[in-house]
Amino acid sequence: MNPLRAILLKVLSVSVFIAMATCIKTAAATGIPAGEAMFFRSSFAIPVILVWLIWQGNLAHGLETKNPMGHMWRGLVGAGGMACGFIALGLLPLPEVTAISYATPLLIVIFAAMFLGERVRLFRLTAVFLGLVGVVIVLAPRLSLVSLENASQYETLGAAMALMGAILAAIAQVFIRKLVQTEATAAIVFYFSVTSAVLSLLTIPLGWSWPSWDIAALLVLSGILGGLGQILLTASYRYAPVSVIAPFEYVSMLLAIGIGYVVFSEVPTLNTLAGAGLIVGAGLLIIYRERQLGLERGRARQVMTPQG
Repeated sequence: MNPLRAILLKVLSVSVFIAMATCIKTAAATGIPAGEAMFFRSSFAIPVILVWLIWQGNLAHGLETKNPMGHMWRGLVGAGGMACGFIALGLLPLPEVTAISYATPLLIVIFAAMFLGERVRLFRLTAVFLGLVGVVIVLAPRLSLVSLENASQYETLGAAMALMGAILAAIAQVFIRKLVQTEATAAIVFYFSVTSAVLSLLTIPLGWSWPSWDIAALLVLSGILGGLGQILLTASYRYAPVSVIAPFEYVSMLLAIGIGYVVFSEVPTLNTLAGAGLIVGAGLLIIYRERQLGLERGRARQVMTPQG
């Protein structure tokens, strides 16, 4: 246990993922479609994962799988979520997409109850409801049905894609919860990258653009950063419980606001800030509740363990 190291690794992973999103958004502004960006993001993450396995001396067994169909379904859903997120990055400000993505952990609570039979009590349901209200606050200005004069068709599409990306990411996490029972983390990340890269090739008929050298470099960098971010995130959970590390996910909002302002001249709206605050608050309540339940389960096990 080394909480400080865990927090540092988590913050580094969040920073790397925001840098990856910045690369994707920059490429999207030059006309690179989401499918092409997904190909680079997925393909160039694979060598990073393989180097990590070689460094650990686990290449021979790290990619073994007992559930290939589980990887396929996780890959299909996860690739869809990635594509939606990349489309949203090309149409909406970075802080806004980041705020909407925070809906994922809230939706995981709902989907885990629906598909995995996990019991969800009133406290967490209330937190999820508050968080979803925050999502609505962020989305409202972008929905043409709510604000015809302020929302363009592209902004409405971007908001819809960001929300769909969060939903698909949450469903993918449900698949991952099943996969981790039999599969190594490296295998889950590797086969997701392979599946996403293959699926992205199906979008070639929709029209890929030949990138300039600098944009191609950014796309390659997005893949390297994506693989590195996964490794840092995985490593962080080795040194501290999830309840300690998870709150630092929200550092990404500060980074998104800063990068959005400096790189893309984006100023977050009051709706984005208010909605994000509510979503973050709901997420922290769920994390707090999970920590309390974990402590209660720990005490119960101590009582049940024979002494002497």
